[in-house]
Amino acid sequence: MRGLWGKGHATPPASRASVSEDEAGLATLLLRDFEKAGLSWFWATDRDGKLEYISECVVEALDTDRKRLLGRPLTELFELDNKESERTLPLILNGHKTFSDVLVQPSDCEGTHYWTISGRPQFDEDGNFAGYLGNGADITERCKSERETSRLAMSDPLTGLPNRRTLEETLARAIGPVSQAMRSCAVIMMDLDRFKQVNDTLGHPAGDELLRQVADRLRPLFEDCGQLGRLGGDEFQAVLPSLEDRGELAELARKMIAIVSQPFSIGGGRCLIGASVGITVAPHDGSTVEEITENADIALYAAKAGGRGRYRFYTSDLKEENQRRRQLEVDLRRALDDDEMELVYEPVIEVASNRVIALETDLVWKHREFGIVPRELFRSLAAKTGLEKNLTAWSLRQACADAVLWPGLVKVTVRVCSNMFAEKEFPSVVAQALTNAELAPERLQLKLAEAAVVDAGALAKDHFNALKLLGVRLILEDFGTGFSSFRNLCELPFDELKIDDSFIRSCCEEESRTVPVIKAMTDLARALGLTTIAEGVAAHDELDLLKERNVDSIQGPIYSDPMPSADVLDALASGVWTIEPSGPARYREERRTVLRKAGVIHEDYRYVVTMRNLSRTGCLIEGLLDVPVGTEFVVDFGEGEVAVASVRRSAGSMQGLEFELPLVDDGAGGLVTRNRLSKEALASAGLSGEGQRGLGSPKFAEVGSTLHKPAKRGDG
Repeated sequence: MRGLWGKGHATPPASRASVSEDEAGLATLLLRDFEKAGLSWFWATDRDGKLEYISECVVEALDTDRKRLLGRPLTELFELDNKESERTLPLILNGHKTFSDVLVQPSDCEGTHYWTISGRPQFDEDGNFAGYLGNGADITERCKSERETSRLAMSDPLTGLPNRRTLEETLARAIGPVSQAMRSCAVIMMDLDRFKQVNDTLGHPAGDELLRQVADRLRPLFEDCGQLGRLGGDEFQAVLPSLEDRGELAELARKMIAIVSQPFSIGGGRCLIGASVGITVAPHDGSTVEEITENADIALYAAKAGGRGRYRFYTSDLKEENQRRRQLEVDLRRALDDDEMELVYEPVIEVASNRVIALETDLVWKHREFGIVPRELFRSLAAKTGLEKNLTAWSLRQACADAVLWPGLVKVTVRVCSNMFAEKEFPSVVAQALTNAELAPERLQLKLAEAAVVDAGALAKDHFNALKLLGVRLILEDFGTGFSSFRNLCELPFDELKIDDSFIRSCCEEESRTVPVIKAMTDLARALGLTTIAEGVAAHDELDLLKERNVDSIQGPIYSDPMPSADVLDALASGVWTIEPSGPARYREERRTVLRKAGVIHEDYRYVVTMRNLSRTGCLIEGLLDVPVGTEFVVDFGEGEVAVASVRRSAGSMQGLEFELPLVDDGAGGLVTRNRLSKEALASAGLSGEGQRGLGSPKFAEVGSTLHKPAKRGDG
């Protein structure tokens, strides 16, 4: 057995030396047969760790020849399978101790083969290390089977994405060092809008295919920044370690919503859905997996409540809002009976004459305790409670009853929800409302989003034919904001195309890309014989641009806000109602009236002031006297949100501040800072208290600014 022992190894024990040559030969044959049977294989190294012998089956598995292997260090051929282990193969071999069942794989072709190896150190007569004798076993199939079983246990079988268990483990690992190293981790939770309708109308196989396509679209967004998974049903979640910039998170959420809002091809047809997103960031929004995911779910619910295609960041007051929303759901069911609903009307102006040619309805809920419920929240509650159809039918009847009292030929416009338009008897509901009010059909305009047309499916064309026979006018809204079909625009008998206010908001910005889009829409509408209307116009520069693009009619604050029916009757009393445009020369980012208390910090003093309005770039505060222009503050909004700002205008007790970094949208019409300071960082910088003193720590500079002269207190 000289070939196996090799040069430089210790002489076999005396008991083995007495074995006859025949027995030694037989033993060699048995070993060769043992190797060929694949039950095990053998290896040997010299004192320097270089290979002296290796079984032929391993040579074949490595797809090489024996001469190229012999003389090479064993550590060049194999590596431990578990790279996260502190142990390495060189470390094990250098220990000159017996080891067993160490899992290895080829160094240059990972994942093709897996072996366990065992080794016994050999020593010469003087006790010097002489090398290793060892054996190994091929466990490739077992390892691959175990890995596949583990993968299936950690993956969603439908999409191949990580499942809930994997996401929870990833999140647990990510937030483990958060409190120690002050690192952040974001969680994005997404829920599909209108997915139930796909399942109900096209069947569960179509729903499964849709989920697979959604996963395929979203997967590339997270390849380099985190882990995307599916929680179950139509819910997806992403874990993003070390990310807390809410500007980046908002952009990511917008991309997710935009990607999912594009049409899907399912079973030879097309399918249109949407998405809502909730976002949390550890450690600010929770320090455990349970807290973070629960708060992400609360933020997601708030996003859905705000209308489809929205995102929301979690804030501590969302829990209270959640409780109030549940109460509103209950109250909405009896709101019509309690006479809490009211229609208000926004004038639609003919551009050429400034004459009011139509009035668009908006349904307002005046809750007996909370006052006017925000529009998007109201609509979301109506959809969730299944009351959309009842409210639309009530609005239609009331609008017809109001409009018949108006003199002249002024039209009334009513928004129709998707659920209502998808009802088989919808044309009959319209006809009945016209008959009951004795309103001429040509004075009624129905406003439809393209999603409503898609949701109605085969009924859509029948409804359009019936409505045109009645004589009502049809307006297509939201064209170009999500999925827009030129085929629908060409084939369906719309009378008017509405340009969404999202295009108007940016049309006068430098190098705006919405201007050619507006022109394309007006040109297309004119070519198809449709009139055009633009909504949300607030400034003269916007109005002038739309006039240049030959938009036919306009609505928005530059002419009038929505008004009660009684005011409409008064305005129409003369028979002809004209409104001159009145508004700012240029559109300015809306400043939200907030009337809230906030802290402003200068040097080692903290002052409590009243914040009167807020925009992305600045705010107006009251409470300090005669603050010099150029004075720098740190504005403390609370909950770790701070912003460095400079005084740009100052008059008495009022100061206009400009932020060093613009705020970002919170997804609900509000604004937030990009980043937040943790409780530990606030305490370290001395920002945790409400008193005046205690802010002089050198660490305060880390908040972001060097401050100047102390300001004087005002009476506010």
